[in-house]
Amino acid sequence: MFKNALVYRIEHWQPPPLAELEERLARGRFVACGATQPESAGWVAPRGNANAALAESVGGQWVFKLCVETKAVPGSVVKLELQAKADALEQELGRRPKGKQLRELKEAVVHALLPRAFPKRAELPIWLDAAAGFVWVGSGNAKRADAAVTRLIELLGGGLKLGLLQTAVSPAGAMAAWLAEKEAPPGFTIDRDCELKQPDSEKATVRYARHTLDIDEVAQHIREGKRPTQLALTWNGRVSFVLTDALTLKKIELLDVVLEGAGRDATSAQASADDAFDADVALATGELRQLLPALIEALGGVQQPG
Repeated sequence: MFKNALVYRIEHWQPPPLAELEERLARGRFVACGATQPESAGWVAPRGNANAALAESVGGQWVFKLCVETKAVPGSVVKLELQAKADALEQELGRRPKGKQLRELKEAVVHALLPRAFPKRAELPIWLDAAAGFVWVGSGNAKRADAAVTRLIELLGGGLKLGLLQTAVSPAGAMAAWLAEKEAPPGFTIDRDCELKQPDSEKATVRYARHTLDIDEVAQHIREGKRPTQLALTWNGRVSFVLTDALTLKKIELLDVVLEGAGRDATSAQASADDAFDADVALATGELRQLLPALIEALGGVQQPG
């Protein structure tokens, strides 16, 4: 369900009935980009069926999916076309366009080329856990996740107010302590991938991939001032992920013990598409809503206002 995720806290909300929520989402249904439209975003059915609901409830967990389509003209193509147009104007007027005139000419070039650009689509799963008070956005990109949250707030109503999850101890500070002390927090193990970066203008970076991190060399880098920006962890032997200094969860993976315990291998071939979707959502949300409180506790708890 999620490969990457950013988590937001529900600071205030009066949830509408699911039927009303469906109507709200329908007003923002996805429509593909027009010929000269650079971007379009809207809601699609989480089940992947065009006729299915836009708002799904599985075991009390609400699931949505935002589709974003973009069309971009390669910069090299724009540059060549712009140069040709500028050359033609220089020949015609005796002077080369500059400043505002050049910017307007570039906009016209991009607008003319957009109908020939190939669209790219990305789908962001969104999971709203009203009982726990969190919203999960399936993206590792903060700008893209914030854009999805803005659309969610506009559509869901009920005075919805969301804030990016922040903890009392910064992820970078906590990861540095775990590596320096060679000890993971309770319930977690440190895996074999890590990135350390010097917080100065040079940004000197050291990366470890598939390498044991229980070594003096790593602790030495931390003593010299490098800060962890990414660290691979496993929670309770059930979920592996990479924690970043921005509190993003990347490369989320449910491990075999979870999948085998749920009987997914034995039943997936026989299950209908709808049954498989429900099972996958129940499995993912069931594990992640247990992982998150443990991670928050390991990071000193939720940061309180002020």
